[in-house]
Amino acid sequence: MKTSDFDYALPQELIAQTPIFPRDASRMLVCNRENAQRRDCSFHDFPDYLRKGDALVINHTRVIPARLLGIKVETGVPVEFLLLRRLSQNTWEALVKPGRRLPEGTQVSFGDGRLMARVGQPMADGTRQVDFSYEGLFENVLDALGETPLPPYIHEKLSDPERYQTVYAKLDGSAAAPTAGLHFTPEVLARVQEKGIDIVPILLHVGLGTFRPVKAEDAESHQMHSEYYEVSEDAARRINRARQQGGRVVCVGTTSVRTLETVADPQGSIQPGGGMTSIFIRPGTSLRATDMLLTNFHLPQSTLLMLVSAFMGRENALDAYRHAVEARYRFFSFGDCMLIGPGLVR
Repeated sequence: MKTSDFDYALPQELIAQTPIFPRDASRMLVCNRENAQRRDCSFHDFPDYLRKGDALVINHTRVIPARLLGIKVETGVPVEFLLLRRLSQNTWEALVKPGRRLPEGTQVSFGDGRLMARVGQPMADGTRQVDFSYEGLFENVLDALGETPLPPYIHEKLSDPERYQTVYAKLDGSAAAPTAGLHFTPEVLARVQEKGIDIVPILLHVGLGTFRPVKAEDAESHQMHSEYYEVSEDAARRINRARQQGGRVVCVGTTSVRTLETVADPQGSIQPGGGMTSIFIRPGTSLRATDMLLTNFHLPQSTLLMLVSAFMGRENALDAYRHAVEARYRFFSFGDCMLIGPGLVR
């Protein structure tokens, strides 16, 4: 499987730089999973494609202000940290820039010394272990000094950081938003519940996998970054009950898919649990627990596009993307979305 097999041409002006208002005013391309039939819709139509007894699975992670800007104490050189995962009370895994100029033992100051950091050795994937020192609660210090870490393809400053959070975000820990969930409003969620659809929260803290491109031409050799997940006993029971009673499992976003496919047994039954997952879903991967997928449009040659291709077939996916380009859909984190499933368009 070649990485270049997942390329497509995208005009730069189609990369959404700001979130749409209101959230649910985005467009939605509805696609059959098994063939090339599709329909241009609005996200307002999303509840119409669900039916009583379905389980709508959402990732209720919350983005932390994980981007820290500071200086190297010894020289005053500007430094940037992106916090990825908390390892202990005062230790984090982080991306650091400029990495080559920050050897082990480098002291970094943020906020005129309110937060201090000592850089550790590079880890196998190029990230660093960073030890922090501060006074008070780390969460309060981070709220005061950190920034919302927007993806590198977004060049405009976000006026309201809450627009990079889902309305159901609850548990702090992500370095990026599960962006398929950004389209939901309380009103849309209420319409979903009124139809007798169970909205089931699970957790995956989004980390480096969102930012790391596939550099190898042999996509199979790409190593996914591990991310923390949790599926409660209650969530597992509700998802399994929906499927046992003839309902469909509708995943909001690739993070929900990756989490469920991590904990599904060979028959597709969801097992509760938590831990780290580095699952890489690409064509040839057997999807056991996901019936429908709501997802944004993803970067060319990315693992996320490979996941979508695993779900609906590579040619079907790329054909849908070509249509989206021609129809001037908005792409990536603040862009429009796709709803993919069996028999959705006739």
